[in-house]
Amino acid sequence: MSYLVAVLSDRIQAEAAYSALEKEGLPMDKITILGRGYKSADEYGLIDPNETARKQVRLMASWLVPFGFVGGAAFNVITGLDTFAWAGEIGSPLIAGILGGLSGLMGSVFVGGGVGMVVGGGDALPYRNRLNAGKYLIVVNGSDTLIRQATRSLRAFDPESLQGYAEPGVT
Repeated sequence: MSYLVAVLSDRIQAEAAYSALEKEGLPMDKITILGRGYKSADEYGLIDPNETARKQVRLMASWLVPFGFVGGAAFNVITGLDTFAWAGEIGSPLIAGILGGLSGLMGSVFVGGGVGMVVGGGDALPYRNRLNAGKYLIVVNGSDTLIRQATRSLRAFDPESLQGYAEPGVT
């Protein structure tokens, strides 16, 4: 299955493009308009990369923080380092464990996708940003032949962006 996403500047242009695709005889169940008054990104199923990253960070933190705490405390006890002498025999491994847990939390953010959440990644976020800015998306999904036909029609409307995608693993 292939997808074609066209970004159009306003509702009138999006409706005109939709009508042109309809006149060409394309199956209308394969064409969707996203924007104000039409489907939202969530209704269409356009994933929120920030939510996915948050879930991954929480999953990673659930085992990295305890592992870091135990590792930090164990390292302090095994090596006999007296880095936190002011904290005493019990406080020193406890502080080392807390620092190890914080290191585990930091690792979960970097490895779990928190950097992508801050910096941004993937195509879903730019499309969501365009929808938030009042733009409209026309999404066509179907065979390569359908996508080529839709591409020819949509180019006439001079979209801000016209991007095709193919589902991974499908040939």
